[in-house]
Amino acid sequence: MSRYRVFVTLKPALLDSAGRAVNDALHSMGFEDVEDVRVGKLIEISMKDGNAAQIEEMCKKLLANPVVENYHIEAAN
Repeated sequence: MSRYRVFVTLKPALLDSAGRAVNDALHSMGFEDVEDVRVGKLIEISMKDGNAAQIEEMCKKLLANPVVENYHIEAAN
């Protein structure tokens, strides 16, 4: 079995409103040293006979929006 992790985040030039909300909440809780927070998603995929090329195709077709998001694939075996 092959296991992969796909990390999807907004492109740096875009405003991350969820990250901003978390940043503001952390500041209100006294964590003043926090400078920036970016929120993304982690997708874990297990496949019987998968490979990184298939995961790449999944990202391009469904898991990430290439217009506004970046993604990074890691093997998790």
